[in-house]
Amino acid sequence: MSSMKRTFGAALAIALAAACGGGNSATPAVPTCDAACQDAIAIRSLRETLKLAFNLTLQGKPVGHHDESVDCPLGGSVHVVGDATSNPAQGATNVDLVYELLGCTYTLKDDDPKQTYSMSLVGKVEQKGVIAVQPSATTALGFRSGSVSFRGSVYNPAISYEQAACAVVLQQDGNKLTGTLCGRSGTVDL
Repeated sequence: MSSMKRTFGAALAIALAAACGGGNSATPAVPTCDAACQDAIAIRSLRETLKLAFNLTLQGKPVGHHDESVDCPLGGSVHVVGDATSNPAQGATNVDLVYELLGCTYTLKDDDPKQTYSMSLVGKVEQKGVIAVQPSATTALGFRSGSVSFRGSVYNPAISYEQAACAVVLQQDGNKLTGTLCGRSGTVDL
């Protein structure tokens, strides 16, 4: 009987080891974010920070020339200068603005790790084009800067991200943003 117990015990141990993976278990793949992915998130952070700055300084103000400054909610400030005119018939706002970002910090946490960031921005960015206010209009904006510095993190889990004095040329058509960041191509669906 004792040899039967030993055989049963050995069989049970083998069965348990096989059921539990027995040391040959593969670790689940962790999603990664390469350099292109990181740049795309940085582009998103710039666009969304400019949108925040517009809303904090010009939203609800009369049309015309503006020269507004405001503290950013998470640190730093932004100075916005330029013209914003409204076209109620088209449901659109035409803009010709310059944003001076002075360490303006914005954070977004999302279920999608590719839409998660915490970024502080320094530099001047020109914005020209049309912002859709009504569904009958389409946003068509151009963004240009000779030098924007990015400092913070992108993705989840967070990856440190820093680019100093980076040229930016972006075009938004509807919900698609394409262009270059530091000479590298990038595309973001907003």
